[in-house]
Amino acid sequence: QSCFIDFRDLENQAELEEKTRLINQVLELQHTLEDLSARVDAVKEENLKLKSENQVLGQYIENLMSASSVFQTTDTKSKRK
Repeated sequence: QSCFIDFRDLENQAELEEKTRLINQVLELQHTLEDLSARVDAVKEENLKLKSENQVLGQYIENLMSASSVFQTTDTKSKRK
């Protein structure tokens, strides 16, 4: 029935609230890191896919150019330059 404030209880409560806040912040950062890691993995996978497609297209273009007389170098064309 005392009406004085126990400052130790207030300090303990403030410490507990700070710990809870920090734990929540850590959990939020962990989720953010997981999301970013998943995104990086997806971008890496897409990058590999695009590189492979680019190689196929490059080879295709190279084959078309070598099969076409338009892209063949001749003596007359080189003399004009």
